[in-house]
Amino acid sequence: MSGQTPSQTVGPFFAYALTPEPYGHQGIAGNVLVGDDTQGEVIRIEGRVLDGEGQPVPDALVEIWQANAAGRYAHPDDPRDDVPTDQAFAGFGRSGTDANGAFWFDTVKPGPVPGRGNAPQAPHVNVVVFARGMLVHAYTRVYFSDEAEANSIDPVLNTVDEARRGTLIGDVRQVHGRKVYRFDIRLQGDGETVFFDV
Repeated sequence: MSGQTPSQTVGPFFAYALTPEPYGHQGIAGNVLVGDDTQGEVIRIEGRVLDGEGQPVPDALVEIWQANAAGRYAHPDDPRDDVPTDQAFAGFGRSGTDANGAFWFDTVKPGPVPGRGNAPQAPHVNVVVFARGMLVHAYTRVYFSDEAEANSIDPVLNTVDEARRGTLIGDVRQVHGRKVYRFDIRLQGDGETVFFDV
């Protein structure tokens, strides 16, 4: 028998495999990255994952990786001894989306990190999106609207067409005395979030 077999989409299996807490299992990361001993300004990043029609994606997984408040990653590839580590902050989290496509993270606002050639990068959070039908994860970043000066010289942000940079910026508001950054992820269509090749 010859011929091509039908392709399969990915998932939806993210909740059970990667965010297993609702099923009574311990995951490797959750959406609360901070504790009482974590250094820095505690913030919340929240938003929704939307498809090309603007409809919520109820079974996506959003993963983040970021530097601590001083601008250092909790990873051996960041050997900068002049920048302090924070033993109470790993900088890695996962959030599944709910029926409305919503996700959130309680974390700290990261410090600036050096990029290629030691060029300073604006504070940002690296984001990976997993969703059914996506055979390749989507990689993006969250920058912060109250970091306009740093954003204006960020070498990565400045590679993005100015008309689309806003899709990478979380809008800040104060909620119960802390900063909450709104960051919706549009997978395609009008207002599609800028995604990067890794």
